[in-house]
Amino acid sequence: MKLKGITDVFFDLDHTLWDFDKNSALTFDKIFKINNVNIAVEDFLEHYEPINLNYWKLYREEKIQKDTLRYGRLNDTFEAVGFKVDTGLINKLSDDYITHLSSFNHLFENTFEILDYLSLNYTLHIITNGFDEVQYKKMSHSKINHYFKTITNSEIAGVKKPNPKIFDYALNLANTNASKSVMIGDSYEADIMGAKNIGMDVVFFDVNNLKLDNNIKQIDNLIQLKKYL
Repeated sequence: MKLKGITDVFFDLDHTLWDFDKNSALTFDKIFKINNVNIAVEDFLEHYEPINLNYWKLYREEKIQKDTLRYGRLNDTFEAVGFKVDTGLINKLSDDYITHLSSFNHLFENTFEILDYLSLNYTLHIITNGFDEVQYKKMSHSKINHYFKTITNSEIAGVKKPNPKIFDYALNLANTNASKSVMIGDSYEADIMGAKNIGMDVVFFDVNNLKLDNNIKQIDNLIQLKKYL
């Protein structure tokens, strides 16, 4: 069923348009080779991915700072796999990860197709909790930046999703309001509940198609947005 009265479409970036897991895995493979870290990337990622998600949750909740996230997620993962590294190497890997992450730019299936389709009738925007210095590079290198009128990140807004202030900031920047806007994202807490709580319509993007709430519009492929927009 098509949404009525929508003029502005807001997207999350990582895990929604930009395939973070795939690009991150390729980045670790690259920086491990650069720094002669002899560990299987698959073994590392098995531990890293849940650890990273937990650090991002703490970061969203304002319980840790960016530097703690960047160092802690690597340090904890190396400890979990029993691979000894010193503080200097962890800091080097942390910096190299940020440097090289945007050199890989795999997008989710049908990203260009849906952005081409939506841009004909809607104004498109980004709201992301990602780091300022990386998000613009990701969008530019993957050639999607021109689709978006505004880009709001948590460092510019001063708060992170699901804090209502970041959505208010983005709506003001876009010169629109919640009743005319829809948020599309992969995080049920940050994107869906955050936007819903300020009156925005929402579409939950989940490639695993986990039915978390039958009252929430849900897709597992971006092209399915055509059902609603």
